[in-house]
Amino acid sequence: MALPAVTTARYRRLTLLALVMVSAIIVTGAAVRLTGSGLGCPDWPTCDDGKLVSVQTGHQAIENINRLFTGVMIVALAVTVLASVRIRPRRRDLIGLSAALVAGVFGQAIVGGIVVLTDLHPGAVMWHFLLSIVVVGAGMVLHRRAAEPGGPYRLRVPVAVRRHVVAIVVLTAAAIVTGTVVTGTGPHAGDERAKRWGFDISDVARIHGLTVIATIAVTVWLAARIRRTAAGKVLEDALSLFLLAAFVQGGIGYVQYFTGVPALLVGFHILGATLVWVAVMHLLLRTREPVLSADAAAGSAGSTAADAIPAGRPGHP
Repeated sequence: MALPAVTTARYRRLTLLALVMVSAIIVTGAAVRLTGSGLGCPDWPTCDDGKLVSVQTGHQAIENINRLFTGVMIVALAVTVLASVRIRPRRRDLIGLSAALVAGVFGQAIVGGIVVLTDLHPGAVMWHFLLSIVVVGAGMVLHRRAAEPGGPYRLRVPVAVRRHVVAIVVLTAAAIVTGTVVTGTGPHAGDERAKRWGFDISDVARIHGLTVIATIAVTVWLAARIRRTAAGKVLEDALSLFLLAAFVQGGIGYVQYFTGVPALLVGFHILGATLVWVAVMHLLLRTREPVLSADAAAGSAGSTAADAIPAGRPGHP
């Protein structure tokens, strides 16, 4: 039996659910590490002693809850892929992006296995988190594309402004990467037997803090640069959202550093990093628009202007 056709509105709701789930898995994964449950299931892909599921200890229960959530997420993403095939007219970009999202999640699972097999080596943990961030970015693109018509894109802002936004994205990525180095150096390794990088925690935290400050400074520079311009109107909301997320995230980072890095604040900081990445991707996606959507808007504006011409005076300018 053929699957029913899917409306774009329903598909967009599915992509929002997918985005929320791939973001939430970062937080649940962090909970495994912050509770010291990273090696609760030491025999990947099973849990312990050949058992696929084991809840004999609290650490095993926490790890299996995370695995269960991952399984539910994969099912939801599979539904998203099937729905993308049933959209009419067919959108190859949505099919490709949704399939890439599923592939990314499977990649996360493989890297997660490497994390366990290397006894939570900080390098493996770092790549596990960074791959998760890439998957969230793909989820953002998919969700945005689902709300737009297919076809080519064009810039909504000048090229120089687009490059400035790209620089902000690069700096945000650098801040996230240096943050993972701090994580791999500090406490909360996920297990007392896990290795740590031998960097001085003050040095790596200072480098991370400088990348955050640089990101915020370059963003404030862009906001001042495009103020009272057409580009400023296009990006105003997205810039405000990103700056809010960045300032809150920076505040949490400083508080956790000066209070001895409590696990709860670390969890909020990881959630904040995810939300900052979502915000910067939203800013980047605001710089472009589909050609068809822009032409439709222009046609609608032209129609409105024509309707405003008084009857009997067709030549009125």
